[in-house]
Amino acid sequence: MAITGSGSLAISFFVFVISAAFLQKGAAETLTVEGQNLATDNVTVIEGETATISCRVRNNDDSVIQLLNPNRQTIYFKDVRPLKDSRFQLVNFSDNELRVSLSNVSLSDEGRYVCQLYTDPPQEAYADITVLVPPGSPIIESREDVVSEGNETELTCTAIGGKPAAYIRWMKGEEELTGETTVEETYDRMFTVTSRVRFSVTKEDDGMPVDCIIDHPAVKDLLAQRHLEVLYKPEVKIVVTYPEGLTREGDNLDLTCIAEGKPHPHQINWLRVDEDVPPHAVVTGSDLYIENLNKSYNGTYRCVASNAVGEAYVDYILYVHDSRAGEGAPQKIDHAVIGGVVAVVMFAILCALIVLGRYFARHKGTYFTHEAKGADDAADADTAIINAEGGHNNTDEKKEYYI
Repeated sequence: MAITGSGSLAISFFVFVISAAFLQKGAAETLTVEGQNLATDNVTVIEGETATISCRVRNNDDSVIQLLNPNRQTIYFKDVRPLKDSRFQLVNFSDNELRVSLSNVSLSDEGRYVCQLYTDPPQEAYADITVLVPPGSPIIESREDVVSEGNETELTCTAIGGKPAAYIRWMKGEEELTGETTVEETYDRMFTVTSRVRFSVTKEDDGMPVDCIIDHPAVKDLLAQRHLEVLYKPEVKIVVTYPEGLTREGDNLDLTCIAEGKPHPHQINWLRVDEDVPPHAVVTGSDLYIENLNKSYNGTYRCVASNAVGEAYVDYILYVHDSRAGEGAPQKIDHAVIGGVVAVVMFAILCALIVLGRYFARHKGTYFTHEAKGADDAADADTAIINAEGGHNNTDEKKEYYI
């Protein structure tokens, strides 16, 4: 509903007349409605969003409700808006409520709004609008881009233009750090917050993320991240490429030195502690090769690696054994195995002889063929064969004799 300048003037005059009438009535007679009261609520809103003010009346006797801004200007008189600010819109009007919305809230809208009920005496209730302003994206800076292990580094995180002041937290990986915070209020009632954190670094911190996290009621998940770059001296180890077991006289020895660091080691050297390296030892890059070992080569051999941060070393102790060292034990083990096998074989042979002997002993005596069955009464062998059950009378047939 559009209101012209003359219309607005008329409404203001109407409000003035009603106010004067109420004052005159209050001077002549005091009249209060039993149990009648006015209520409203404070409002917190993020800049750019919409705030809603509700003026509520209980047991209204048709008294007029109006809403005033912090400058005591009438925003709504009943359901009429004298104020020309179109961001104010009527949401609901009845005898018991006047509800008004304010869109696109800015920091200048912050303040105390007045719900007013024309009773005798007039009643007022106050709604404070608090405007939250989210800070800008945090800015994280480092005192140096690269730091060496064991040294201290400093990071700074700044959150500009928030209201209220932001709270800054620090996280290094899963570890929470404690920073030093300063808060500065600007001319427009905004706040700039700066936090600094200092800590010593180790080689394990290389590549570690450091987060600056902003806690603020007007915004979530606001952070800045920076990865640490840490330089550290080499880590060194020696690998025996050959031999796999004991080092014996006449064997060859092949050692490899492995070194890792940041930056990568630029130099790897082999030396023999307190003595010279054997004259025919060959050093090729990170490898040390010695052939035809003898006991005069015993000693401590050291691999030294260095980079821009520092140097590190690791030792290998060489002890050359006799050429036949370590060969006795396996021979004893072989004899024991062979002896066990022989014992088992001999036992098996003995058992077989016993079984065969018992078998021949049980079958020693007269032998009868199947054809001689029933020939026990014959006078001689020929007759027994002829009279045997199943025998043949033909003399040309095959005969069996018992010897």
